[in-house]
Amino acid sequence: MPGGTFVAGHRGMVGSAILRQLQARRERVITRSRGELDLSDQKAVREFLTAERPEAIILAAAKVGGIHANNTYPAEFLYENLMIEANVIHAAHLAGVDRLLFLGSSCIYPRDVAQPMSEHALLTGVLEATNEPYAIAKIAGIKLCESYNRQYGRDYRSVMPTNLYGPGDNYHPENSHVLPALMRRFHEAKRDGASTVTIWGTGAPRREFLHVDDMAEASLYVLNLDRRIYTANTEPMLSHINVGTGKDVSITELAGMVAEVTGFDGAIEFDTSKPDGTPRKLMDVSRLSAMGWSHSIPLAEGIASTYAWYVANAGDLRYV
Repeated sequence: MPGGTFVAGHRGMVGSAILRQLQARRERVITRSRGELDLSDQKAVREFLTAERPEAIILAAAKVGGIHANNTYPAEFLYENLMIEANVIHAAHLAGVDRLLFLGSSCIYPRDVAQPMSEHALLTGVLEATNEPYAIAKIAGIKLCESYNRQYGRDYRSVMPTNLYGPGDNYHPENSHVLPALMRRFHEAKRDGASTVTIWGTGAPRREFLHVDDMAEASLYVLNLDRRIYTANTEPMLSHINVGTGKDVSITELAGMVAEVTGFDGAIEFDTSKPDGTPRKLMDVSRLSAMGWSHSIPLAEGIASTYAWYVANAGDLRYV
């Protein structure tokens, strides 16, 4: 039966949060696991979307990871993300799907861009070297959406989230992002009675964090926004929208918050031989605010609820 929303990547942190919200709204949702549909297979994706003919697509599928993963697997991060987005966006057009939401990343902006980062900063400078392949893939996704809109009149939109966290995150000891990595490290230090926890870098970089449930809400808000309102707040070749809180904290401050939530009362040390990454990443969220949306989950509250989830699911090897 045609119709419904296809959530690509529904088992990931963001995709699963979007799926929960769609299900709570009792909307028809279409999903496929990686075993059922390989999004890097052009023929399979085209046949699937032609048969299903969803009313809308949310493209949340991606290969993601932190600094270590990006540095270690640059070829996979570039190739896999390019293939996924190219296949889904092009097949959506061929299948006559008019509405699509592409999920990008704040890493699309130049390393030394003025803060907070405006949508206008795209392609104005050199990218951060540690995640350049991933960023290039996400920039390509934005431009694919803009190009199909311009050439074929599609309504393909892009949202660029800041650093996300929450239930379903990746807690791998090497390949995870900063907040889940800290959460696991402090949890294990508290459990094992360790006296110190060592953190990569100097602790000086500043990062912005958005709870994944807020991101899911923002994604559906932007997807369903009246086209006239969306186009009034964007430009034909600058149509992506930043999603964040507009507030940031230093890695040192973040570590202190995680230590408090986990109950770790030892010393925090910094391994300055490890890379810091981008000095600061703060989103300018004025465009989305003008459209009528803002976040609702404070960082301290979100960290506490996420840690409770982590403790409850720590036995599941998928997350540890």
